[in-house]
Amino acid sequence: MPCGTRAQCGRRDEAGNDADEEGGGKIVIKIWGRKTSANVQKVMWAIGEIGLPHERIDIGGPFGQNREPAYLAMNPNGLVPTLEEEDGFLLWESNAIVRHLAAKHRAGALEPADLRARALANQWMDWQLSVAGPAITDAFIGLTRTPPEKRNHAAIEESKTKTTTAMIILDAQLAKTRYVAGDGYSYGDIPVAIMVYRYRQLVPERPPLPEMERWYAEVSARQAFKDHVGAVPLT
Repeated sequence: MPCGTRAQCGRRDEAGNDADEEGGGKIVIKIWGRKTSANVQKVMWAIGEIGLPHERIDIGGPFGQNREPAYLAMNPNGLVPTLEEEDGFLLWESNAIVRHLAAKHRAGALEPADLRARALANQWMDWQLSVAGPAITDAFIGLTRTPPEKRNHAAIEESKTKTTTAMIILDAQLAKTRYVAGDGYSYGDIPVAIMVYRYRQLVPERPPLPEMERWYAEVSARQAFKDHVGAVPLT
């Protein structure tokens, strides 16, 4: 049945529940979006780091409903994720949501206090959107969502090459700093690490990238990554 109101949007999970509820205590925010979306994963990882009580509602992809009027009233782009706060405040665009939640709920946990470090964290978040994300898209779609007989192998190989070029840039940065924005972990690491998670699975024939691997081993050991990225198969 199409969703007609916000309460009607979303699907039940495999256990028959309406949504995921984590963090204990009062549910203070809702995240609209399926957990397999890289953009939703950014937000969920940040929520996990902050320890923020929340509800996640499956929408988009195989769950559909993201083109229904009720959802479009929240996010006219029809994309995921969308943040809905307890007072009705709505926000879309994953990086904007991550930055907002970090600033509002526990600034020191993810948002660098130093202005330049914060600018660098934002730079790498935007780099994921403008460079790494577009580079890996054809490989991801071709290898995870396209039947073998229908794959565009030339596009997949070009995508792998472009993504490797991006990862060489990342590796060079990480030869200078422990994390992408300096010596401290920040929200700048989150979008980039999700791309590396996909790259490592989709491009096994990659060149040695020792600094990237060192950094990835560290950030992927964080519990929030394990819960919201590492535990979710690529689909």
